[in-house]
Amino acid sequence: MSGQQMTSPELNSVHSVKILLCYILEKLDRPVTEEQLRLISEDSGVINYFYYSDALTELAENGSVINESGSITLTEKGRLGSEYFNRYIPLVFRKKLLRSAFGFFIREQNEQMCSCGVNEISDGCKVTFKLSDGSRELINMDFFAPDMSQGELIAEKIRSNPSGAYKKILGYLLDNPEEEPDIEKYL
Repeated sequence: MSGQQMTSPELNSVHSVKILLCYILEKLDRPVTEEQLRLISEDSGVINYFYYSDALTELAENGSVINESGSITLTEKGRLGSEYFNRYIPLVFRKKLLRSAFGFFIREQNEQMCSCGVNEISDGCKVTFKLSDGSRELINMDFFAPDMSQGELIAEKIRSNPSGAYKKILGYLLDNPEEEPDIEKYL
């Protein structure tokens, strides 16, 4: 690749990371714990932990964020900085961080709403799927799987999108036509 410069998949300055952290806090528009922000940053693959740590410290020191009891909130100064400077951060980095952040909170919500487990039984496995909306149980089903690997695969698919699994099951039940006998074999 002579003449071409390889670009780093992560941001390489504390200043850029500060802008990106303010950007994500603005887009989330809610208090985020320090642990959540760290996990989101690491999961995105664009923020180095050491830059993250330094950036968060500097943001707190300059008044762009407030860190109270481990919960980080963007201040007006941080919001204005994000609005003005976020265009200096390549879109690919902003998209990766947004995808990581929204994915993190979707997974967290799914874990609160969904219970899905796999238990061995004498002739295979039982996959249990329970989903609630916070006030009532929407579904409570057991599935049979012939072995643990298939049971785990079913559970993994349910956990990745429990609302989608619930909607597909309901959709199938609502569209399920009455079974018609096969009379052709008797003619």
